[in-house]
Amino acid sequence: MITDLLPPPISAFDVFGDPDGVVLFPEEEEHVAKAVDKRRREFATGRHCARAALGALGFPPSPLLPGPKREPTWPAGVVGSITHCNGYRAAAVARADQVRAIGIDAEPNEPTPDGVLGAIALPAELAQVDRLRGSGDKVAWDRLLFSAKETVYKAWFPLTRRWLGFEDAELTINPDDGTFIARILVETPVVDGVAVTGFTGRWLAREGFVVTAIAVPAR
Repeated sequence: MITDLLPPPISAFDVFGDPDGVVLFPEEEEHVAKAVDKRRREFATGRHCARAALGALGFPPSPLLPGPKREPTWPAGVVGSITHCNGYRAAAVARADQVRAIGIDAEPNEPTPDGVLGAIALPAELAQVDRLRGSGDKVAWDRLLFSAKETVYKAWFPLTRRWLGFEDAELTINPDDGTFIARILVETPVVDGVAVTGFTGRWLAREGFVVTAIAVPAR
């Protein structure tokens, strides 16, 4: 599914579930040696997807270790993102001279647990979710909002190396064309001569999941 949201020259790979025979590098094994089985499978299959996507760009298999904020560290000259939820794993990568940042996220197309929407949504976003719920579409709009906010952070952090809270970006979801717009509400840094004031992303709801993606093109 993720390939339907991301343009060339981005390479993406996804799987539904966890294939047999996925092998981690010893350095990666150290990071999940004490993890529960669910976390280990998420980590391993996410790396499997990432290596498949990197291979399509001509990169040989290599360890992809977590960074200080648990973000994957990529080979030199590469940007990318990994996501996983129950039943779905995906990764997307690109050469850094062609794409500045990538963010992807996948969630089950189900309402968020009680209390989550109120914790992540701004007043305008709460009103928007209420309107969208009346549209009749079979989309868990609150979960889509959550996924899009996760994607915003995944695109923001590699660019800025700064934290961004749920309340620090206001999202507008377009139900007609499968896009969303994120407006950054905090002081925005200048990266490569451009202020990072927001993002435009895409979304879809299919196969029981909502998937969101942002690709920031190189200047």
